[in-house]
Amino acid sequence: MNRVNFKDFKAKALQNPEVKEAYDLLEDKYQIIDMLISMRKNAGLTQDEIALAMHTNKSNISRLESFNYKSSPKISTLSQYAQATGHKLEIGFVRQ
Repeated sequence: MNRVNFKDFKAKALQNPEVKEAYDLLEDKYQIIDMLISMRKNAGLTQDEIALAMHTNKSNISRLESFNYKSSPKISTLSQYAQATGHKLEIGFVRQ
């Protein structure tokens, strides 16, 4: 049996333009989720504490920090989350 490691599998899969497009879309979402969780943990806060600061419930924070969020979060939600962790939301674009 010929085994392929994940790195090789990923490289081959990303040669397909449709796979690459889907991957790029998910990569942005993963990056945002990772940033949210990192900000919360670095602030030493729990999801309950973030929820309290944002006047919402823990399940909304859990959903925001996962792929269970059906649509993209509102900018105002991201801004409130950032503020609850002692940050300020900044949005920018970079040339590809």
